[in-house]
Parts: sequence; structure tokens; C-alpha cells
Amino acid sequence: MKHKIHYNDYNSYYNIATKLEEYIEEDTIIICIGTDKCIGDCLGPLVGTILLESNFDLPVYGTLESPIHALNIKEKLSYITKLHPNSKIIGVDACLGENDSIGEIHIRDYPVHPGKGVGKILPEVGDASIIGVVDSSDASIFFTNRSIRLYLIMEMAKTISKSIILAYNSIIEKKSKS
Repeated sequence: MKHKIHYNDYNSYYNIATKLEEYIEEDTIIICIGTDKCIGDCLGPLVGTILLESNFDLPVYGTLESPIHALNIKEKLSYITKLHPNSKIIGVDACLGENDSIGEIHIRDYPVHPGKGVGKILPEVGDASIIGVVDSSDASIFFTNRSIRLYLIMEMAKTISKSIILAYNSIIEKKSKS
């Protein structure tokens, strides 16, 4: 199942959070994929950084300081799954899509497949995933040097981070009331 919400729709963070509540639990970990060396691929590390700077309660991996990307993903995933063997994982990554999908945030009940849009075969990440469509798949060969605006990536990262925090806080609040 996939839910699509544009990052700048009215109450987008709330609508995304509502969908995320189906996937987030008290022992969930967030793994943010990407690199800060490419604007189009820094969505994940920006989300991870914003969550850490917000003192988010759940474990978060993949930040601007310590990114999880194609060169280290196998090693990092091995380490993370040993540390959290029974935790649910939500993967966060940027992706390519149709021109009219740019700016959409997709909440999915299946893993993210990092690198797929640019022809890489990397391990899948997550029991559920959040992806942000940052550019057209027509531009896949140009993913690293296109004129993707940092503003778009930053606004999407803020929306995703706010949504994750809201979803988690809502789960905790509901649990404390029951």
C-alpha cells in the first residue's frame, strides 16, 4: 500500500503523520539513506539531522555528519540490525519519479530500494518506508548534476521530520491514555 501526499499541501505533515501511525512503534528505528554530496540525494540525511537536532526519542541513523549511502550501506545495516534485532525499521530516502510527482512524499508498507532509480543494486531498507520524489526519472543519468533546488529538499525534509515526530508523539499519547 502506498499513500502519496505533496509536501506543500495544506496540513501535509499532519496527513503524513496519520499514515505513519500505522507503522511507527515505541521500538521503531529510522534509517535515512543518502549523501550530502548531492543535493538530490541529501533528503534522507537532512531528515536524520533534523530528527537528531529535535531530540527525537527513537534511534535515528543516517545524518549529514554520518550518512548511510551506497558505499557503506551494507556495513551500516549489519551494525544497526545487530544493535536493534527486533525493531521495526522505517527507511527514508529520495527517489526519482514522474515530472508531476516531484514534491510528493510517499508512505509505503514495504522497504525502500536505495539506488534503484539510478541503476544501483543495494540492500532494501525498512519494514515501511518514506520516500520523497525529488526529480524526474527522465533525468536519472543526470541525478548527480541536475539543478535540483536545495529549497525543495529542505522543505520536504522538514515536512517528513515533523510528520515522524507527530506520529511518534501521537502513538505515545494514545498508549499513555490506555
